[in-house]
Amino acid sequence: MKKVIMEIQGMHCASCASNVEKSLSKTQGVKNARVNMIAKKGYADIEDSVSEEDLRKAVRRAGYNIAKINYE
Repeated sequence: MKKVIMEIQGMHCASCASNVEKSLSKTQGVKNARVNMIAKKGYADIEDSVSEEDLRKAVRRAGYNIAKINYE
């Protein structure tokens, strides 16, 4: 498992953050997804099989974009 931090563009309310969180949670291999609307960041534990493109697709599915992805 890796920890990932995503900078998410376009969120402006708690509902936005909730939609992104739900979309990330539905992605296979993503665990403990959580989104902080104020910081405009998403956090998750991901399996090694999850690619950056998988994360980007999940966030795009909710209507937003990832500006940057960092791993801890």
